[in-house]
Amino acid sequence: MKTICAVMITGIFLVLTNINAYSQNAHGSTVSVIEPYPLAITYFKTTNLMFPYAIKSVDRGSKDVLAQKATGVENILQVKAGKRGFNETNLTVITADGKLYSYVLSYADNPSVLNLQFSTAGKPADNTLFSAANPNEAVIQEDAKKVAAEKKNVRGVKDKKYGIKFRLNGLFIRDDVMYYQIKVTNKSNINYGIDQLRFFIRDQKKPKRSATQEIEIKPLDIQNDASIIAGQSERILVFALPKFTIPDKKYLAIQLMEKNGGRHLELDVHNKTIIKAQSL
Repeated sequence: MKTICAVMITGIFLVLTNINAYSQNAHGSTVSVIEPYPLAITYFKTTNLMFPYAIKSVDRGSKDVLAQKATGVENILQVKAGKRGFNETNLTVITADGKLYSYVLSYADNPSVLNLQFSTAGKPADNTLFSAANPNEAVIQEDAKKVAAEKKNVRGVKDKKYGIKFRLNGLFIRDDVMYYQIKVTNKSNINYGIDQLRFFIRDQKKPKRSATQEIEIKPLDIQNDASIIAGQSERILVFALPKFTIPDKKYLAIQLMEKNGGRHLELDVHNKTIIKAQSL
């Protein structure tokens, strides 16, 4: 009887061993456990989690937890308790590099930590990643300064009237921002007061009775902005605009209007010029 029991136990062990071995061989992979990170949050303050890559997915274990990406930023998650004393729950975050971050959330009136920074090998989370719609203003301003000193790379886009020359000197691009280097020259002895300098995407000229459409493009930044171009002087201005190209039968109009005067000028920029923007 003892011999039979021993044989049965040995057989069961071998079956289990074979099943385990088959599972490992069939899938060709091993399973590792991701330990959740304990995190206390409160109703009264916001906890900020900074990741090394953009956040792609957020899942809350309970509606008593509030979580949102910081406005205009891709890699900072703001977490807060939506209810005082909520039951322990979890939070899962997946980032653009495919990594999963798991947290066990508990409630505390005064948590000891409010800001956490996570990193991966070779990629510290020490920089804020701005979304395309909200690029880093400091970077734009620095690039605009560089563009102001760049040599002319656009020819033939100009207008001239009553001693005022208005010219598109250069067109540059970095990521989702385009930089327009514009030169205004006052050859007259009368100061030129700038009322407005605006950008529009317009339909190509049509018969007077046809309806036309125009869309204004607002600059993200203006470098060397000026309200007056003194007589016998010139000025280089740089306008940072969101990246765009122009559909067929449309063009970009850059409109310069004189304050309390009639020396209004306009540049017509077509898509063939825009697509030749030089990379910074």
